[in-house]
Amino acid sequence: MVVACKKDKALNGIDAELFEMAEQTSGFTWYKNSDALLPKSSGSGHEHPFLRTRFNSVAATQLNSEGKIAANAVFPQGSLVVKELVNEDESLGRYAILYKASGNENADANGWVWGYIDADKKVVSSAEKKGASCINCHQQSGSIDYMLMNKFFP
Repeated sequence: MVVACKKDKALNGIDAELFEMAEQTSGFTWYKNSDALLPKSSGSGHEHPFLRTRFNSVAATQLNSEGKIAANAVFPQGSLVVKELVNEDESLGRYAILYKASGNENADANGWVWGYIDADKKVVSSAEKKGASCINCHQQSGSIDYMLMNKFFP
């Protein structure tokens, strides 16, 4: 008999919507214009050893010509940022998702809806928690509208 961990939550509602958005790959721009895997940074709270981050066409308006987040950027409504957290064997382990949707009931005070979902569709932290397990790290010095890519991958 297999028993699921109590922290795992079924994929439905806003979490299902975020997962579906994260699975889409066309029309995205990679951070620094590269889909190369980056090693986990010293400041990361994520357990996976590699990552790469992509921005939908709305979010990509806040990237400079080098594909880095523009200084003082504020992502517009509809921005979707997907961090792919990758296992040692280079398989996708988890999505960390930020979706700017101020009108969404699950949005935090800055308008972001946060998703943290395993590639096998297990919800690690529901968007209903409004980023409670993520915000403390993402609001640290050097973040740009909660984004830390420039700080840890200049």
